[in-house]
Parts: sequence; C-alpha cells; structure tokens
Amino acid sequence: MSGYAWEVVVNGIEAKVITHPTARLLHLLRDDLGLTGTKVSCELGRCGACIVLMDGKAVNSCLVMAYQCNGKTITTIEGLAENEQHPIQKAFQEEGGFQCGYCTPGMIMSVKALLDETPNPTTEQITEGLSGNLCRCTGYGGILRAVQKCCKT
Repeated sequence: MSGYAWEVVVNGIEAKVITHPTARLLHLLRDDLGLTGTKVSCELGRCGACIVLMDGKAVNSCLVMAYQCNGKTITTIEGLAENEQHPIQKAFQEEGGFQCGYCTPGMIMSVKALLDETPNPTTEQITEGLSGNLCRCTGYGGILRAVQKCCKT
C-alpha cells in the first residue's frame, strides 16, 4: 500500500498507520485500526456521531485528516473505560439517554470533553456542549438527565 506513516496513540496504545494523506481520522480508526465504535453518518461535521477526543478535545473525526493526527493522542468510545462502563455510559443507560444508539458514542465523547473542562456545568453549558450532536430518537430529555446525573457524582 502506498501512503504515509502516521504515528498516533489511540486509546493508550501507540500505533503506526500507513494510509493516504487525504484519509480522514474516521476511516483511519474504523478501517485501519478496526475501532468501529466511532460511527459514520453525515461525514460533513454536522451530526456528531463520529466525535472522538484528540488530545482531550472533542473533534469530528470525519473532518480531521490523517496527517493532523500525527503525534496526537486519540480516545475513542472503546478507550473510555477499561474493564467496566464509564460513569457517563452508565448514566446514559440508567437515564434512557439513547434509543437506537447510533449517536451515542459521539454524544458520550462530547459529554466526556465537556465534563473534563467543566465538571459541574449549568444546563446552558450542557446544551452548548452538546450542540454539535444530533439525536433523532430521544428528544434529549434522557441525555440531559444523564449528564446532570454525572455532575452529581
């Protein structure tokens, strides 16, 4: 395969990936590394289903090019918790924060970024923090309850 080698740390594991320089992080994760928890949806940066953390910040992996990941640390939904559910995942489950689940990985990663930056956000900050994520199933009530539950613990 012709391409360029990119060195990244994904979910705590160093990886060297050879891929075309115009490849997107989304496809690098799914196709090259087999991490399919990050979902393919709009591929335009509008829905948030593909959000991962890059150096701790939420990014739409469909908009990040492979070369932009060189030397970065990426966390996907698979890397959020080691042996059991992360408290955010547990809160989503307990509060009915998902139905079909397609948007859930990106939503959870956005919440992680939000809570890392603002551990006790206001309702307005939660709404703003999730403004890049779309859900067509839940009506957002369960999602907001899940985030608020994480703030109480």
